[in-house]
Amino acid sequence: MAILLAARELDLVGITTVFGNSSLENTTRNALSICALARLDVPVAMGMGEALVARRASAADIHGKSGLDGATLPKPDREPVAQHAVQFIIDAARAAPGQLVLAPIGPLTNIAVALKTEPRLAGWLKCITLMGGSTTIGNISSHAEFNIYCDPEAAAVVFASGVPIMMAGLNVTRQAGIGAAHVERLRQSGGQVGTIFADLLGFYLNRSREIFRLEAASMHDPCAILPLLRPDLISYQECHVHVELASPRLRGMTACDLRNLDIARLVSVRKPEPANAQVAIAIDGAAAVDLVIDSILSYDA
Repeated sequence: MAILLAARELDLVGITTVFGNSSLENTTRNALSICALARLDVPVAMGMGEALVARRASAADIHGKSGLDGATLPKPDREPVAQHAVQFIIDAARAAPGQLVLAPIGPLTNIAVALKTEPRLAGWLKCITLMGGSTTIGNISSHAEFNIYCDPEAAAVVFASGVPIMMAGLNVTRQAGIGAAHVERLRQSGGQVGTIFADLLGFYLNRSREIFRLEAASMHDPCAILPLLRPDLISYQECHVHVELASPRLRGMTACDLRNLDIARLVSVRKPEPANAQVAIAIDGAAAVDLVIDSILSYDA
């Protein structure tokens, strides 16, 4: 959904794949299949297949063994580019300093490695808008969201990089719910893209009900694209985000300091660390979902 939205509304320079909901091989195949489905001529570069430190987590219980279960996708009609995703990111940013936006919707490993490989990258990027983290509860654990949990060390590198960051976490993405009516709207379109996305989202909706007891499937990834298109749909608050690495129970938690403090009057309260991100705190979920569904249906028009 995020790929189709970005390709329709923005200048999508490329897609870089990473482990996450599934293996790197699966996520790369899935990205190529989505490009074939929507007839997108966008380079796809394979990236990191493991986290910097910890073992890879899995989301097969939510998204299936393939990472995109529920529908039969077209077979990829081309191979990924020969260049590694890390170098692809560096070269794209070097070619357009101050213009490139990264919109990661998985673990941040590719970006962390790119930042460490090329120290000038942080100054070349316009911003990073990511889906990950949470100001409230987690999903892979009580406090950690899946994408950050998959590689919290990489997330810590990104949040400390100095690049302007917009974070859309579970606290807002769960307010953008895809329900049975949205799935039926896609199915009734009769087009190939709409039908396949109805199958994909129907599978995801059923798993969301079974595992998380949600009546609507959370529209996570497109929320990383929305602020580039409709900044009025998501409200943000500037704050410091700490990625927890030390505590086994809280590992991967994004601790967001959302206190509204008058620093000049503080005496006994510990002063907050400098802000390193804009964190999403509210969303017009219904309008956001409608916008994305409209964009998907446009591919069959």
